[in-house]
Amino acid sequence: MKRMVFLLVAIALAFGIAGQVFAGGESEEGSGAGLQVGVVLPTKDEPRWIQDEQRFKDALEDLGYGVEILFSQGDPAREKANVESLITKGAEVLIICPHDGSAAGAAADEANRAGVSVISYDRLIRDTESVDYYVTFDSVAVGEAFGQYLVDRAEGSGNNLYLYAGAASDNNAFLFFQGAWNVLQPKIADGTFVVQNSSAAIELRNKRDLSRSELASIIGQVTTNWNFNDAKNLAEANLTAAPASAKGTVFIAAPNDGTARAIADAFGADGDVDTFYITGQDAEKASIQYIIDGKQSMTVFKDVRMLVSDAIGAAVAILEGETPAATGAYDNGAKDVPAIQSEVITVDRDNVQSVLIDSGYYAASDFTGL
Repeated sequence: MKRMVFLLVAIALAFGIAGQVFAGGESEEGSGAGLQVGVVLPTKDEPRWIQDEQRFKDALEDLGYGVEILFSQGDPAREKANVESLITKGAEVLIICPHDGSAAGAAADEANRAGVSVISYDRLIRDTESVDYYVTFDSVAVGEAFGQYLVDRAEGSGNNLYLYAGAASDNNAFLFFQGAWNVLQPKIADGTFVVQNSSAAIELRNKRDLSRSELASIIGQVTTNWNFNDAKNLAEANLTAAPASAKGTVFIAAPNDGTARAIADAFGADGDVDTFYITGQDAEKASIQYIIDGKQSMTVFKDVRMLVSDAIGAAVAILEGETPAATGAYDNGAKDVPAIQSEVITVDRDNVQSVLIDSGYYAASDFTGL
């Protein structure tokens, strides 16, 4: 049965079949009938989550399970209300991508009390034992890909490095930054890079393994809050404070594609910046065009088709009374949550065609200048 489920998921993903899924914060007539799987995504305001919504729709059409998708719009209270609504409608499994990992613990606890299984999706729900599985990309590996890309392009010593992070409320932001730090820290310590926008990172430059509080001290200075305007404003403030000697050729660890584009726009507009290398993740269409145009250096491709397939496979296994196959575990502060991890791939101008176009993830007609 499980093999058949995965086959159906793969077929649906490959052909992009639209599913009978109820999406958004509003329910359509009949959406509660036969509901078995509820999906809660953090916001409609970031392309990544609209992309995930579409992949869920495409994947679920032929699986025969009633599904409703709701968005929390960055509000933990609305997230909890979404969970309560899905429980009331009879969901047996909830797939939740939390806005705030710790705040979502209360919603997971409520699901647990109702006998509903909880799959934490992409972001980890923290500080509760009420999480059954965590479906994710290897977030530390994503950050390590950021760091390695920058290290591979740095020559000599004294290279200007600017660090940026996601929201401090998101556990993934810590994991991404931890991964980047794993690779960048030795090169900061030996003088290859000079951090230009975080006194905390400078203070900790000789320490590779940082505690959560130490990571928080750096992230607190360089957080973008996953917000494009915040990212651009922070980058502009950093550039205003930096002397010309801290510009020229710069290396920028940006935490995702949306913030990377905003930060790149700020650095690109500074007359003292000659060249910059900037990271990203999610392979958003807008960032792929930026990469083609030379305005963003790379993105870490996390094939949402695979992540959705893994999440649905775990949900269906639970519904069928089986045990999903975990490949690791993450400490959420209360337990080691069994994890199902998907592969990540670094994409730049050299391989964008083969990885994203030839694989059918995007159409060549979506872009110019390929």
